[in-house]
Amino acid sequence: MAPETAAEVAELLRRPALHNRTIALEGNGSKRLMAGPNQPSDESFSTVNLKRVREYEPRDLTIGVEAGLRWSELTRLVGEHRQMVPLDPPFADRATVGGVVAANTSGPRRRLYGTARDAIIGMEFATLEGKLVRSGGMVVKNVAGLDMAKLMIGSFGTLAAITAVNFKLTPMPELERSFLVTFDTLASAIEARDRLLRSHLQPAAIDLLNPAAGTGLGQASWLVAVRAGGNSAAIDRYEREISQLGDGVAFDDSRQETLWKRMEEFTPAFLAAHPDGAVARASCTLKGLEAVMASLPGAAVARAGSGICYGYFERAADAAAWVAGAAELGAKAVVEFAPEESKSGLDLWPAPGADWEIMRRVKHLFDPDNLLNRGRLYRRL
Repeated sequence: MAPETAAEVAELLRRPALHNRTIALEGNGSKRLMAGPNQPSDESFSTVNLKRVREYEPRDLTIGVEAGLRWSELTRLVGEHRQMVPLDPPFADRATVGGVVAANTSGPRRRLYGTARDAIIGMEFATLEGKLVRSGGMVVKNVAGLDMAKLMIGSFGTLAAITAVNFKLTPMPELERSFLVTFDTLASAIEARDRLLRSHLQPAAIDLLNPAAGTGLGQASWLVAVRAGGNSAAIDRYEREISQLGDGVAFDDSRQETLWKRMEEFTPAFLAAHPDGAVARASCTLKGLEAVMASLPGAAVARAGSGICYGYFERAADAAAWVAGAAELGAKAVVEFAPEESKSGLDLWPAPGADWEIMRRVKHLFDPDNLLNRGRLYRRL
């Protein structure tokens, strides 16, 4: 089923919940390999038909859209006014706004602009009681009730169904230029990253690729990719300072868009090429990032200014084994993507952390009978 209004979504949740029937909820299904298994359910529906723009005020830098709107369409719409929601999620061509928020996906520019929690100013969601709850609003400084909306971010639809999201928008920079710098060793790449972080420069993205990942960009070496924005004077300064880090090239216009599109879509491209493959995601300190990257045996990409690392494995069992030992590196890790048939036999999230009990209680408040998207939160909820 694909309801066309938020009220219909609320009713589609309420009726089966009354009879203790399980429910599967998704957007466009672009991230079915992500997180926990898609367990069989009594009822299922998608929010793809909720695709209206409810309110857009370019001068106020705000937009409210329904959850089924494709992320690529949101990007195109606000881009016409030289505005953006710079989350850079993977699967952007197919993913819906609700799916991006529910999975809390982001990409290279999280270093400067943050994640969904930093971009969302309001939300509407439907509960299993059949109620539509509105939290926050369309004013950037309005934080009333926003904490409840934040519970939905990263919940994988295990608490409620997101029906609409309000974003604060960011103006596009006057100019942008990107740089790709090569290094012979991980240590020298990390040293360059540290010099960037200590400088007065504030690049939007600092990504690090190991040689196995760099081959996809035609460079079988350690790579640091930098995305910079500002006026012409700022861009000139970036070029001067980054040229001192090592050998590299600068990209403008469509060439840099191609570069960052490949960075954003690295995971979808890997999964398409490796049907039995899996992706591990680890969060660590900036200091600990070097050890995490050194431990990954295959292709690896890091948001090097944020402490997020992605490891790519041709076998799901190898990804799970690496994740199980990630704590010894000071990292928190999950098997983020894996083949559906492998998930039931893997520990996808071996160390959920100290806040796990709070998460379990929140789930009980919203869904005491565990009816909604069972197991989707890495088989823990």
